[in-house]
Amino acid sequence: MAGNNRKFFVGGNWKMNGSKDSINEICGWLTAGDTGDTDVVVGPPTAYLGYVQEKLAGSGVHAAAQNCYKVPKGAFTGEISPAMIKDIGCEWVILGHSERRNVFGETDELIAEKIEHALAEGLKVIACIGEKLEEREAGKTEEVVFRQTKAFKDKVKDWSKVVLAYEPVWAIGTGKVATPQQAQEVHARLRTWLSENVSPAVANSLRIIYGGSVSASNCNDLATQGDIDGFLVGGASLKPDFVKIINARKA
Repeated sequence: MAGNNRKFFVGGNWKMNGSKDSINEICGWLTAGDTGDTDVVVGPPTAYLGYVQEKLAGSGVHAAAQNCYKVPKGAFTGEISPAMIKDIGCEWVILGHSERRNVFGETDELIAEKIEHALAEGLKVIACIGEKLEEREAGKTEEVVFRQTKAFKDKVKDWSKVVLAYEPVWAIGTGKVATPQQAQEVHARLRTWLSENVSPAVANSLRIIYGGSVSASNCNDLATQGDIDGFLVGGASLKPDFVKIINARKA
């Protein structure tokens, strides 16, 4: 178990899933469940963000946007701004997810600009990084995740507002999961990189969470690793077992 003061953090990325009926059910078991001393944030589709925020009010579970743009307003059809996210009472946003990078073509530079603007507007950011299968097989995991982190490191003034999510793309939604040792190795190397390129204090305090087919059956082993400070969960966050994942540190 980690010998540090980093508070366990579990995010649920609902992606493009959900309806009012299913959200009512999810919020029911989520607010009734024991979230313990874990920071819990869920990211519904934009259409339901305000609805979920209202359903979760006072529960200790927070809602996050899955994306936002790099300016406050303007002629950007289909986008939302940090100002809008704050206006409906939300304080978190997920940025840089591999689906934004690899399906929608978002570059390291654009993601860095979005992170900078979101933080400047007072949002907290779950910043996602991770390598594709061919990059891992070519031995480029560190090169990729260091490059992705380097792109936005100079944009961050207050690292306490950031959670770094390492999500190997080959493990997202595939049922494949990095072994606890594989995940720990990357997290530890990221922490060393942060110590050398940002500061030892940031490296020690920043929460680095793991994502990629996290489930109730594998979360406990992952949670025992010293540099894994929580999870960003996809499909499993839509099911009642998500509460078990939230409590992985307790077991």
